[in-house]
Amino acid sequence: MQTTAIVMRAAVVLLAACATLAAAQFNTHQWADRSGIVHLFEWKWDDIAAECENFLAPRGYAGVQVSPPTENAVIGGNFRRPWWERYQPMSYRLETRSGSEAQFASMVRRCNDVGVRIYVDLVINHMADLVGGGGTAGSTANRPNFSFPGVPFSVTDFNPPCIITNYNDPIMVRNCQLVSLPDLNQGVPWVRDKIVELMNHLIGLGVAGFRVDAVKHMWPGDLQAIYNRMNNLPTSHGFPPNARPFLTQEVIDLGGEAVTRDEYTHLGTITEFRHSAEIGRVFRGRNPFRHLTNWGTGWGFLPSHLALVFIDNHDNQRGHGGGGSDVLTYKVPRNYKMATAFMLAHPFGIVRVMSSFSFSDSEQGPPQDANGNLLSPTFNPDNSCGPGWVCEHRWRQIYNMIGFRNAVAGTQINDWWDNGNYQMAFCRGARGFIAFNLESFDLNQSLQTCLPAG
Repeated sequence: MQTTAIVMRAAVVLLAACATLAAAQFNTHQWADRSGIVHLFEWKWDDIAAECENFLAPRGYAGVQVSPPTENAVIGGNFRRPWWERYQPMSYRLETRSGSEAQFASMVRRCNDVGVRIYVDLVINHMADLVGGGGTAGSTANRPNFSFPGVPFSVTDFNPPCIITNYNDPIMVRNCQLVSLPDLNQGVPWVRDKIVELMNHLIGLGVAGFRVDAVKHMWPGDLQAIYNRMNNLPTSHGFPPNARPFLTQEVIDLGGEAVTRDEYTHLGTITEFRHSAEIGRVFRGRNPFRHLTNWGTGWGFLPSHLALVFIDNHDNQRGHGGGGSDVLTYKVPRNYKMATAFMLAHPFGIVRVMSSFSFSDSEQGPPQDANGNLLSPTFNPDNSCGPGWVCEHRWRQIYNMIGFRNAVAGTQINDWWDNGNYQMAFCRGARGFIAFNLESFDLNQSLQTCLPAG
C-alpha cells in the first residue's frame, strides 16, 4: 500500500488501478465492462447512434435513456415546441422530432452492436391535452370527446375526468388527471392490450428496457398485469435467452404523500428522487461530507439494486418533480461535477447521468430551427458540445469518472477520511482512490491511497 501527501486545489483528485472487471449487473443487461446510463434528452435517433459508436462505447458508458419515441402533440404558438410536448402522446406510432421508426430501429441496432443498451422513456399514464396542432405523425384527436383514433382510444378507455388536488388521497392520485392530461384506465383490457402491444414492439426492435413515466399515478396491480405480458428480450440483439426487460419506474417519493415508492418495488427498480435531493444538499454545502459515511440505505434510500440514482433529471432541473432548491444542475458546474464524481465513485445504485440542452426558462424546447426541426449537437476539440447543448456526459471530469467506476467495479469503500466538514477521501479496494475538496482552502493531508506503489 502507498501513503501519499495530498495538496489539493482542484475539486477532485482520482487514481485508478487497472483491473479486470467483475461485477453483478443486476437486470440492466449492460456489458460487464461498462456502467452508467446517459439520458440523451431530446437527441435525434441518428445522432444517438453516432454517439454510441463514437463516444459512449469508447468511454465505457453502458446505456442510453432516450426521449419518448411515440407520436406526440405538436405544441406551437407561444410555447414554441416545448420539451414537454414529448410527454403528450397522440398515438403509439414511432414518429417524433427525433426521427422515424426506421431511424429508431437502426439506432437501437447500432448501439447494441457496440454494447450500449437503449432504455425507452415510456408514457402510458395518459394521452395529450393540447391536441389542436395535431401529432408528429399526422394523427388528430378530439380532446373533449376523449377520442384518439391514432391508437385508437375512446372515452371508455379513460377514467372519468377529475383533477388531482390532494396527494394524500391515493385514489385521486391514481384515477384523476395529472395537470389536465386525459387519464387512461389501465384496468380496461383494451388499454392494457395497446400498451403491451407497444412495449413488445419496442422489445422486438431491441430495446433493453423502459423508464416508465408517472408510475405513481397508476395502480400497481394494473402495471403488474401489463408487465407480466412483456416478451423476453431478443437474442438477436445480443441478450441471453429468457432475459426480461429492465424496468425503472418514476415514483417521486420524498415522503409525506399517500402513494409511496415501496408499493412498486416488486415490479422493478425505482427512480430514487431522495438521492437527487440529498446529494444536491451535500454538494451545495448544506450538509457536511462527514455524514456520507453511511450513504445509501442509511439515508433512507431504497436498497442499491432497486435504486436508479441521479443528480438531476429533465423535470427537477427545471424546478418540477421534487427536491426544490437543493437540486444541482449544470448551471452550478463546480458543485455539479463533484456531486457526479461522488455518485460515480460510490458503489451505491444504478447510475444515470443527465445530458441536457441549455435553457433559460422552464418551458424552453431543445435547439431547433425555424421550422421546429431538432438541431444536431456539434462538438468542440475538447469533446464538449457546441452552443445549445450542454452534454454533461462529455465533460472530462464526468466521462473520466465512468472509467473510474468501471475500473473499481466489484470493490467497496475503505480507508475513508474527512476533515469533519467539506473535505474527504476514500479508496475503492486496492483499485482506486479519490479525494474531494469543497472548502475555500487547500486540502493538505497525508492520505492512504491503497494503490500499489509505482
